[in-house]
Amino acid sequence: MTTRDKPGILAGYRVLDCSIAMAGPFAAQRLGDLGADVVKVEPVTGEWQRHAAAGGASGNRINVSFLSLNRNKRSLAVDLKDPAGKEVLRRLVADADVFLQNYRPGVAARLGVDHASLAAINPSLVYVSISGFGEDGPYAQRPGQDLLLQAMSGAMLSTGRAGEPPRAAGQYLVDAVTASTAFEGVLAALLHRERTGEGQLVTVNMLDAITTLQMQELSVHTVGGLPQSRSEEPHAHVYIRAPYGAFQTSDSYLVLAFPPLKTLGEIIGEESFLSMEDEKHSWTHRDEIFARTAARLLTRPTRHWLDAFEAAGIWAGPVYGYADLVEDPQIRHNGTFVTYDHPTEGRVKVPGFPYKFSATPPRIDRGAPLAGQHTREILAEAGLDEGEIEALFSSGTVAETS
Repeated sequence: MTTRDKPGILAGYRVLDCSIAMAGPFAAQRLGDLGADVVKVEPVTGEWQRHAAAGGASGNRINVSFLSLNRNKRSLAVDLKDPAGKEVLRRLVADADVFLQNYRPGVAARLGVDHASLAAINPSLVYVSISGFGEDGPYAQRPGQDLLLQAMSGAMLSTGRAGEPPRAAGQYLVDAVTASTAFEGVLAALLHRERTGEGQLVTVNMLDAITTLQMQELSVHTVGGLPQSRSEEPHAHVYIRAPYGAFQTSDSYLVLAFPPLKTLGEIIGEESFLSMEDEKHSWTHRDEIFARTAARLLTRPTRHWLDAFEAAGIWAGPVYGYADLVEDPQIRHNGTFVTYDHPTEGRVKVPGFPYKFSATPPRIDRGAPLAGQHTREILAEAGLDEGEIEALFSSGTVAETS
């Protein structure tokens, strides 16, 4: 049996994904990539993300936002506000390993799917609750939206020019970090259960996820006592010496990371750098160094500077757009993107997996499902007979799309 034929490392585990938007679905997708049977439990009209196309990329029957976050899942479309729908979910919980939700605090209890209620059905269940700011506290009811959390995290005031508006990250950073944190939490809780048989509640919130990601920066502030002071020039990070950031060249852009000033001065022809001390003047003359570096780099094309910096052992690199990234030779070598055939969206090329396993590699067994595509088979697996299933369809408690 080849590694391709082996079941994924999480094969045999069932995950009930009751989450919406990005953080929860992305975490559940990671589990599905590793072989878990992920059942996406969504309303009969489909999850919110099905109706909110990022970038306007609507797709054929599944928009790209949903497609990107819900591969390797089956869809059960069920009305959890209906008592019969709640009973369906309880039937599934009895045999599930993981339950994942990112309702606002209090909603799970109102629906009867809070940890205490489901643990009473299945004590070995790993229950994961994702929130914006925490399960309780003064901000518990605030919306956990990525940009709002980026702004609150402090990170946006570690870059850019003093006195100018801060700039957000170029990706849904807080959502992605929260997804990874939840994914780690699931794996750790499953390991604990393997050792003890005990399920547990795992809580993850976006505010803590993005705050703890900044372990080094915040420690410099809280332990080192250094203020978070932006420069007049668009320095890339307040706690790293100059020059550090993105610079324009005669034909494009490059990034430069704290080179030895003397060596840099020799390469770019800036004599004022030759007598400077890296650990002194790089801080005290940060704006001056940045501005003079920027002026010099404008005189030649990116390739010229990158070749010169590489020869001198200076850390520098190109500024890519997505088109450049996809075609990069290292990306190709790593197999970072995967291509597969989706039944409604055709041939798609998407980011693959952030990890590799020699014996049980992750893989894509199915693309993102249509809303309720697997409702009938999931209900049958839960032990409902044909009459019960047809009654649920007739009442509108569950739905399917073919």
